[in-house]
Amino acid sequence: MKNGILLFLFGLFLTSNMFAQNLELGDWLQYYGNKKYGDKWNIHHELQYRNYNAIGDLEQLLVRGGIGYNLTDNNNNILFGAAYIYSQNYKDEVEGIDDKENITEFRTFQQFTNFHKVSKLYVEHRLRVEQRWIREEVENLFKMRYRYFLSLHLPINHTELIDNTWYASTYNEIFLNNNSDNTFDRNRTYVGIGYKLNEKLKLEAGYMNQFFDDIPDRDQVNLMVFYTF
Repeated sequence: MKNGILLFLFGLFLTSNMFAQNLELGDWLQYYGNKKYGDKWNIHHELQYRNYNAIGDLEQLLVRGGIGYNLTDNNNNILFGAAYIYSQNYKDEVEGIDDKENITEFRTFQQFTNFHKVSKLYVEHRLRVEQRWIREEVENLFKMRYRYFLSLHLPINHTELIDNTWYASTYNEIFLNNNSDNTFDRNRTYVGIGYKLNEKLKLEAGYMNQFFDDIPDRDQVNLMVFYTF
């Protein structure tokens, strides 16, 4: 376990050096927590701190949580939740104008998640519907959005995701608006590597690209902690 932690920290050190060489590469620092109550119920909570560069140029702060229920064992879960998001967006990202605007958003959401295995591969599907109340500097908006998330985890040094396991991770998530004039919102593609210390704790780091409809792509390094208790 100690060797795994040291290797993971070494990877974070390399990531920090990469930041120093390319400040246009943003970072997301993410914590995901899950509290189980018996075999059926769970409470999900997460905190995400997102920057346009290595650190200090805030893009977004996100707090999200919800209550979930397992329909069949641990393979099918429904969850109802809410989120608060504070964003600092550049007013003209295409031309690179430095002025920012502050945006706050409150969301409610409903989601269904399915987990299953294909040989050694761990597969997760997630469907999420969001109701978004957005407060900008000049107006208030209400939007609906639909998200489909597909992730794959492949153990490297074991055949299953047991304690002290390295694993490869990838996902793709597409976002669609409830708006016939601008249906496509964005797409996220991610690849990374993680280390599962035990049943409670996983660490993961990787690279993510976001493709938007009307602004340039964004590249981010993601550093994540997953904790189940």
